[in-house]
Amino acid sequence: MSTENSLFTPVKLGDFELPNRFAMAPLTRCRAPEHQPNELMAEYYSQRASTGLLITECTMVSEGTSAFGNDPGIYSVEQIQGWKLTTEAVHKADGRIFMQIWHAGRAAHPLLNGGQEAVAPSAIAIDGETHTPEGKKAYSVPKALTKADIADIVQDFKQAAINAKEAGFDGVEVHAANGYLIDQFLRDSANQREDEYGGSFENRARFLMEVLDAVTAVMGSGRVGVRLSPLNSFQSMKDSDPVGLVSYLAKALSPYNLAYLHLMRADFFGLQQADVVPVAREAYQGHLMVNMGYTPAEAAQVIANKQADSVAFGTGILANPDFVTRVQQGADLNQPNPDTFYSPGAEGYIDYPTLQAG
Repeated sequence: MSTENSLFTPVKLGDFELPNRFAMAPLTRCRAPEHQPNELMAEYYSQRASTGLLITECTMVSEGTSAFGNDPGIYSVEQIQGWKLTTEAVHKADGRIFMQIWHAGRAAHPLLNGGQEAVAPSAIAIDGETHTPEGKKAYSVPKALTKADIADIVQDFKQAAINAKEAGFDGVEVHAANGYLIDQFLRDSANQREDEYGGSFENRARFLMEVLDAVTAVMGSGRVGVRLSPLNSFQSMKDSDPVGLVSYLAKALSPYNLAYLHLMRADFFGLQQADVVPVAREAYQGHLMVNMGYTPAEAAQVIANKQADSVAFGTGILANPDFVTRVQQGADLNQPNPDTFYSPGAEGYIDYPTLQAG
């Protein structure tokens, strides 16, 4: 495979044959007032349908678990109907789209959720403050989940998969990264349980595996991916042995025959450093998608060297609906505007120009 063309070759991902090796990373955009997906979101995703795989922003599996305020959900009939606008528009544009299903755990502030208490594997709060309707407030100390609570949340993930399927999604990505609930179980800075959900790698991964058992039973394993961020310290996360955790998870996930394993390679803040991609590549038997700070040139080299099977891009695709075409033609890229990443409305969302429009 030539380096120059490697990103533009087809690849099998679970039940799908993707036309190229580009994926759109899940990006929170806060364009869903009252957690309701809408026509504006449908326009945003369908504009980017030339990407091999689109992955939606994190989407709430149950009510009262918002971390951002205007994050979308998939737990109501109205939300299913709202998301159909997106899936129909993407499919009309010959795209493929997975929904990232998500529980925020201790990142869900009560002030964003009608006073509902945040939950986590252990009663340990995130350091610092978050944005709420009453301004910046300290994160609350979450309630430690009981085993019955855990079983209920597994069912919430299952129902979310059922609802995503009804909404027309091609698959789902289980969000097990970035300091949200599943990641809180996986990493020992947030999980200090002494039952079968804490301690060893196997115990800390138990909740993830139960979620995957439930979700793959609905979607079929070839339509399910999982995202991991073993190094990311966002939201007070850390692990005493991130390389060991990656190796364990990659081996444990292989028998599921998932569509893909989506691995974030670095830490937003640079506090934890290790080379986890080769560890995952060696241990994982399946499609490996990598993410975090890859340039198109580096991504092409990674694919050509068989270090990964696809690469997910975030802000590059956010700012360039025709990112794939621009990279292929060596065209200049629009620069993303961080001031509009989370603001309401069309500006900085659906108004980035394409080469054709420009």
